[in-house]
Amino acid sequence: MTFVTLGIVRDLARSLFLPVGTPVAIPPPGTRTGVLRVNSRRDKNMLNLFTHARRMAGGAVVGAAALALAGVSVPANAQETIKVGVLHSLSGTMAISETTLKDTVLFLVDEQNKKGGVLGKKLEAVVVDPASNWPLFAEKARELIAKDKVAVVFGCWTSVSRKSVLPVFKELNSILFYPVQYEGEESERNVFYTGAAPNQQAIPAVDYLMSKDGGEVKRWVLAGTDYVYPRTTNKILEAYLKSKGVAQEDIMINYTPFGHSDWQTIVADIKKFGSAGKKTAVVSTINGDANVPFYKELGNQGIKATDIPVVAFSVGEEELAGIDTKPLVGHLAAWNYFESIDTPANKEFIAAWQAYTKNPKRTTNDPMEATVIGFNAWVAAVEKAKSTDADKVIDAIIGVKVPNLTGGVAEVLPNHHITKPVFIGEIEDNGQFDVVWKTDGLVPGDAWTDYLEGSKDLDADWVKLKCGNYNTVTKKCGGS
Repeated sequence: MTFVTLGIVRDLARSLFLPVGTPVAIPPPGTRTGVLRVNSRRDKNMLNLFTHARRMAGGAVVGAAALALAGVSVPANAQETIKVGVLHSLSGTMAISETTLKDTVLFLVDEQNKKGGVLGKKLEAVVVDPASNWPLFAEKARELIAKDKVAVVFGCWTSVSRKSVLPVFKELNSILFYPVQYEGEESERNVFYTGAAPNQQAIPAVDYLMSKDGGEVKRWVLAGTDYVYPRTTNKILEAYLKSKGVAQEDIMINYTPFGHSDWQTIVADIKKFGSAGKKTAVVSTINGDANVPFYKELGNQGIKATDIPVVAFSVGEEELAGIDTKPLVGHLAAWNYFESIDTPANKEFIAAWQAYTKNPKRTTNDPMEATVIGFNAWVAAVEKAKSTDADKVIDAIIGVKVPNLTGGVAEVLPNHHITKPVFIGEIEDNGQFDVVWKTDGLVPGDAWTDYLEGSKDLDADWVKLKCGNYNTVTKKCGGS
């Protein structure tokens, strides 16, 4: 879309004898000026302003922003945008991970606006900082929905922050896209989970480590930050390991608070646990900036990946950018995306992202891709529903398919999760990951695990409300 320059608007206003600040009725895109009703000489001047501006711009539409800059006030309906909420910590212990997701949403809004916006309207991002304060997430969510009137929110990282905002989204009937791996055991009508469920990250990671290629691990350290995601994930993993014949004495579980920095004793305990003559691995659900001293202490105590490999679920390229990765070479992460994956879509995204940030070294990571998928699915659903109304979008989005960045397609499932590939990557000395294993195809997200009693049946029960005959294997309606 071409916009009339500021100088043209000013000159036109002066030539038509319109004082600065005169209201101008601008027809919406696609409106023919010939059908507008002219009731007075003033109305005629308004219409002339719009018509002459279009001619001088070669048929372009006058932008409301340009008129406002010229000192000409524009009615609210001509300035209307679709507001998009951004609910990510920009300070506190989780800022190391969440700030990039805020930037990602701003980038996606900018890219969509270059395409003409959504439903003929520009998108406007509204950013708040819940500051790694879990109750504050709920307060900021309410502010975005009730005060700022956003149509959708992209946000949260930790499960405790997501749990904090759930009542707000249900009460105010808004939509949250949650882009981070989590513990499952949830499928809310007002939330879409574009990060990994346990069967799309934790279970495949353990399967890999148990395999010959993964080192045939026999002893397991489940180390996490002390909140709902690590505790529930480790409960699932403990049950899964026992179902595979692992004895209780071969499972060590440890939790630390957010921002924990003194890892000397814990790492020493891990080292001792791994010296029992059985191959040992650490499954890490440590979140946020606590990862930096944890990995540093591993290096300090000489724990190499060949001795006790660590597979992380919350460490990606962004977190590694802040530490010396040389002592960590060979340690692992399980994700559904890595920056190093060589596909045309990923190359194009990385180039556009680095151009937007004006930083050729700016990294990408898995929660960014999950944000991209969620954003594009929301856009597709809004265009399908021809509305941003929450109820209409929630109905329209089921079955929507959008490209991922690794060469496949993400489909939004009736349980509000998506299909994803799974990758295991080894840390390289440049802070990137070398993919050493991947699933053969896409894995449908399980809202509820098969390994906790009473949980596995809930997935089917929940979606019966939506699609009757539900196939728990394919995660599709109609038994297909």
